[in-house]
Amino acid sequence: METHYVDLHCHPSLKSYSKSYKYNPAKQNVLDPDRKNSIWYYSPPNILEKFINRIMTLTKFTQTDMTSLAKSKSKVVVVALYPFEKHFLSKRIWGWKRLTDVLVNLASSVSQKRIDHVVRHQDYFEDLMAEYDFFKQLENEIQRIEDVVYTYRLVSNYSEIEANIAQSTDTRQIINIITTIEGGHAFNTGLDLNRNTANETSVLENIRKVKGWTHRPLFLTLAHHFYNELCGHASSISVGALRENQSRGLNTGITELGMKAIELLLDNTLGKRIPIDVKHMSTTSRKAYYNLLDTKYADQNIPVIASHGAANGKRSIIQWDKVDFPEMASNFNDIDINFYDSEIIRFAKSKGIMGLQLDERRIGSKKAIQKSKTIFPNRRKQLRKKSLLVWRQIEHAAEVLDKEGLFCWGVQAIGSDFDGIVNPIKGLWTSENIKDLGEELFIHAKLYMEKNKDRLNEFNRISPEHIVERVLHENAMEFIKQNY
Repeated sequence: METHYVDLHCHPSLKSYSKSYKYNPAKQNVLDPDRKNSIWYYSPPNILEKFINRIMTLTKFTQTDMTSLAKSKSKVVVVALYPFEKHFLSKRIWGWKRLTDVLVNLASSVSQKRIDHVVRHQDYFEDLMAEYDFFKQLENEIQRIEDVVYTYRLVSNYSEIEANIAQSTDTRQIINIITTIEGGHAFNTGLDLNRNTANETSVLENIRKVKGWTHRPLFLTLAHHFYNELCGHASSISVGALRENQSRGLNTGITELGMKAIELLLDNTLGKRIPIDVKHMSTTSRKAYYNLLDTKYADQNIPVIASHGAANGKRSIIQWDKVDFPEMASNFNDIDINFYDSEIIRFAKSKGIMGLQLDERRIGSKKAIQKSKTIFPNRRKQLRKKSLLVWRQIEHAAEVLDKEGLFCWGVQAIGSDFDGIVNPIKGLWTSENIKDLGEELFIHAKLYMEKNKDRLNEFNRISPEHIVERVLHENAMEFIKQNY
């Protein structure tokens, strides 16, 4: 069984790009892996950092730096470019402006100079382009790790991925990088917390520029944490001191500008469509988007994507108070940033994908998280209990889809959100631990199939090994092949 993985959503550059602002010149990606402004900078969690994470949920270590990805045997990585949002920093808390800086720096491990830049600048699009350039700076540069020569390449299509994999050997490996964008604010919207500032002409022109990139994004996450003048967002911030900044636009629908942006992104002229990732969109916005797909785009096969999410166990956005699998649903976080069973069905029918977010705050209920804890952490025992949080998501999607007469193992994937502002599942600290996750998922899959195989539709009776390989890499690779 192969346990390498494709990550549909992670942030290899968020920490290193942010740290680069401490140096002169800023925004430089250096090859020296001992420098914090290198995308190869390797800082796995030590005992103290793991303890701090358990107590305070702070993730100060790196999770998907290029060295960690190399050690995890990753061949394809889907990276999220993310212009850091001003509104984490735009209000005083308890009368002290710097307190927001401290909170954000603790949570995301960025530098104070990066924070100062975010507060001052007035162009999210320029910030997006700078992070994109940060990746380009070290493309094809060689890094030696444990007697293997590694390099990474930004790719433009699936054919390039195939060619790079064919060129790789035991001693020379190429990691394929696919870009995505997290947050439509990247087109320079939502700059002010209290008023609209977007210029429609400029926004649409910025979208055209991105569609013209050599390395066109595989998809775009339209919403994020704050109102971006394109669509409403779902509640996502748990820190009370920062939550108020989310209130504008919360749970609202798609704006007129948002509709124009979506239609331009979905325009497939010259094969340059950029599909929408529905993560972070409010349920009102998701309903409007699904209606658009069912009407204007009914004759087109546009995949519905959730790059990094989890099931909430409820029936649908409309029947949000109904549960068809109550025993399983009790293990899930039933917030509406997570996805309903009807959306999982939509992912499958549209040949979309659902990346599972490896964040304890999203993937399990408080009860399930509590049950997954070990008093005296034994590594293997901990992994067995923590991996069950992920397996339940895989199993639930399978049950929902099998009931609909659909292939039930084809939408689940990994969208870790590593190196984003996440609280990782304990024991699954970094990309290097995905191998451990795969081994534990195999045990869960084996037990499940031994008990339930005969009641599944015949076409869903695949081997436990194949289930795990599909979740770790095959489903993501099939999705990329069809859409890139």
